[in-house]
Amino acid sequence: MLEKVFKLKENNTSVKTEIIAGLTTFMTMAYIIALNPNLLTNFDAGSPLWNGVFLATCIASAIGMAVMAFGANKPFAMAPGMGLNSFFAIVVANIVSITGMTYLASFQAALCIILIEGLVFVVLSVLNVREKIVDAIPLGVRLGIAPAIGLMLMNIGVGSNAGVYSETGGPFYAMRDFFGALTPSLAKSNMGSGYGLMVLTVVTMFIGLFVIIVLAQKGVKGAVILGMLAASVVYWVGEAVFLGTNPFASLATASFLPPFKDMAENTLFKLNFKGLMDIGWFTVITLVVTFCIIDMFDTIGTLVGTASRAGMLDKNGKMPQMKEALLADAVGTVAGSLTGTSTVTTFVESASGVEAGGRTGLTALTTGILFLACIFLAPIAAIIPAAATSSALIYVGVLMVTGLKNVNFNDLSQAAPVALMLIAMPISGSIGHAIGIGLIVYTVIKLFTGKAKDVSVLTYVLSAIFLIKFFLVA
Repeated sequence: MLEKVFKLKENNTSVKTEIIAGLTTFMTMAYIIALNPNLLTNFDAGSPLWNGVFLATCIASAIGMAVMAFGANKPFAMAPGMGLNSFFAIVVANIVSITGMTYLASFQAALCIILIEGLVFVVLSVLNVREKIVDAIPLGVRLGIAPAIGLMLMNIGVGSNAGVYSETGGPFYAMRDFFGALTPSLAKSNMGSGYGLMVLTVVTMFIGLFVIIVLAQKGVKGAVILGMLAASVVYWVGEAVFLGTNPFASLATASFLPPFKDMAENTLFKLNFKGLMDIGWFTVITLVVTFCIIDMFDTIGTLVGTASRAGMLDKNGKMPQMKEALLADAVGTVAGSLTGTSTVTTFVESASGVEAGGRTGLTALTTGILFLACIFLAPIAAIIPAAATSSALIYVGVLMVTGLKNVNFNDLSQAAPVALMLIAMPISGSIGHAIGIGLIVYTVIKLFTGKAKDVSVLTYVLSAIFLIKFFLVA
């Protein structure tokens, strides 16, 4: 049955490989299960709203991945997008200040915006508009997406994911605050009581990275997940021996019962359209457009970049079943709005599963099933240290950066957009914004070098939209 549904032999893979790849992807993105409700509820862990968002995160992600698996037969995983969830939280806070509604009522009003966005994307996906937008991205810019995502993955690995010193994080701050210090004593002085934890994190991160690289060089299947497990063991032992803390202490008081009641009372189909009307139509339209632009290009960038690394693009740089893949995140977003979470999008961490050998929808389905399992097993997923997932993200990032060899650096209309994307993506944390910068630079170069006809009409439109977004939208 699996062979018939997912065409495993045709894609040169097996059930075992796909399941390992799905597990690998899950382990690198499991952090979102707890982080998403934290961000959307101001870290009010254990509250009824937090519990509702937690369940919505698991359920909406699984629905999106099921569509990706059976509709597009692609190995890409989905979940509420980082950046988009932070923006959603800001929108909720602004609604509170504008209308005076409670946080819960404002949250439910903001869910209406996500529903509208999701429905818009469903229509655009069915009508092939989103696929045409993908085709409008110039080949040079398209070739630079994967390497830029690689740098962003490395930034996540040595930055916000692994860092323990700075609450606000910042680009590559483990490198900046730890390795950037002139001497170990200066680093210790600057970090104070957090120095021991930072040392353990950095050591764990690189041990896991080296284990993955060595196993991969030897052709060992499942190298990524084995490296993550090795890193986890190192971290747990180090935490117990050197920091004197119990890495499994959270399991003693953890609850394994899903809070379905809290979800039903706070987020499930709790769309506050009356509260949405109080915001003002212009503001609502502006917010919907903003969410659409960010989500569209984040998803497109992730799909194109990860598919490029997996060899899924044809000679024209196009991915088969792109329409179905784009429809999956639209359906996931609609599901998220109805269950209680922000925009669901394709996760860049899917690259870890692809690197582990995932080539079909069975990888996405495996990850989706594990997300559903976390309804009952979230406390176990929570004990996987961030440093272990950092090892995998850095490794995959390094591999994706090698895609730069496909860029023609003798052609400045390719080199300049790609170079700026390489900087913009990890620093801004937005795939979509980096693509926007690349499109603008490409269009301007062509326009003022007498090659305006090389640029498609849709590319001009997209460049203009990003210019408006960057410089004119309040």
